[in-house]
Amino acid sequence: MARFNTPTVDRTKTVNLAGGEAYQEDPKLEFASILLTSFVQDQFYRAAKDTLARLSALMGVVPALFAAKAAIFARDEFGMRSISHVVAGELTHSTKGEPWMRRFIKRVIVRPDDITEIVSYVLAKYGKPLPNALKRGIADRLELFSEYQLAKYRSEGKAVSMVDVVNLTHPRSTVALSKLMRGELKSTETWEAKLSEAGKAEDKGEAKKQAWAELLRENKLGYMALLRNINNITKDAPEVVDVLCAQLQDEARIKKSRVLPFRFMSAFEALDPVTVPREVVAALAAAMDIAVCNVPVLPGQTLVAVDVSGSMLPGFSVRRTERSPIETASVFAGALMRHQPLQTDIMLFSTDATYLTVSPNADVLSTSQLIRHFATGGGTDFKPIFARAGKAYDRIILLTDMQGWVGYNAPTAAFEDYKRRTGANPHVFSLDLAGHGTLQFPQNRVYCLAGFSEKVFDIMALLEQDRNALVARIEAVEL
Repeated sequence: MARFNTPTVDRTKTVNLAGGEAYQEDPKLEFASILLTSFVQDQFYRAAKDTLARLSALMGVVPALFAAKAAIFARDEFGMRSISHVVAGELTHSTKGEPWMRRFIKRVIVRPDDITEIVSYVLAKYGKPLPNALKRGIADRLELFSEYQLAKYRSEGKAVSMVDVVNLTHPRSTVALSKLMRGELKSTETWEAKLSEAGKAEDKGEAKKQAWAELLRENKLGYMALLRNINNITKDAPEVVDVLCAQLQDEARIKKSRVLPFRFMSAFEALDPVTVPREVVAALAAAMDIAVCNVPVLPGQTLVAVDVSGSMLPGFSVRRTERSPIETASVFAGALMRHQPLQTDIMLFSTDATYLTVSPNADVLSTSQLIRHFATGGGTDFKPIFARAGKAYDRIILLTDMQGWVGYNAPTAAFEDYKRRTGANPHVFSLDLAGHGTLQFPQNRVYCLAGFSEKVFDIMALLEQDRNALVARIEAVEL
């Protein structure tokens, strides 16, 4: 029996969470995928604790320095907060004596509340004392925050306040920190502070009306704050609804915010049908279409394949309050169709696949609603996508939660047959809506991407030039 010269095996094959054949990502790619897709919430096939367990396991495989750079990349480029807090907490516990650790902590902290979240995580999981590198990195960053920043994120009334952090980390004294410790910092310039003060007034209704009117007429609300407060504005200050509608549809503000159309779903879902006038609903729909300008042009022909299987639909997520994957996927597909209607096709797939006929003039919301209308559940089989695809595409974008594999074999043969039949050699982007960490095919020209960040199209462009671009971008982070 041979001991050393053993038969070769395909070490990329694995089994996905639904029990079917899949392909394992390179550990660095898998780590990046989880980091860039996970909001630390329960999912249909995996609970949040399982995601964190897999992340922890990968941190024992990938170099600690890569993990640190990936956390900085996720926080800076993709705005991923909670998962970067987890990585920071785990690294400071497991990695000792590295000279870059103190710099990493300082870099991964963007806002003061990043500090209180990281400290809360470490204390809850590991208790006191805080690791020295964590204390020193936090102290370095605390000394740079302004009075305004510290006042805004005092975290009073929470398990760990900013005062608690100062007492634990002992930063060098600054004017801002001294005022914080003496209780002299109060945030008065933010819209939250103005509304809080209005709530203390004797005539709360009149005070809120004046506060909202001032904020809108003086352009003091950022675009995302505008979206989040539509109900409050229309209820408390109906006389400025015309200003609200104008600002919602302000193309310059939408471009500056880089908001993508899918971000508007939260605003639509939260609308109060009793207090929100129809003109506001119309303005929001128009703003969603204007936000298509933030979607870059993708050269050539694109097929967007939307997974409409059961695990994508409402009611399958463990947390009933979370948006289902089909809602996000349908808006993303609608935005691509609206942006490039003559270069984009939409296909729906579950146990089978079929093209969806969409008017070139359809707005994003209408296309999204049409996709969800035809999303009736079923299993998840990727093979019919390639069997039904009727022409050569430059790229195929799969909007899926990555699970299923009807027949329990990966669709490699169907993909190869499609390429032979059409002469195509497309880039395939799997936009993983749940961060499960398995790929449909071997990795040549197939990429698992991080959902719907405003940076996702930049990453797609990089990968079409160089499949190792995502890992390269992370490794290029200076630390």
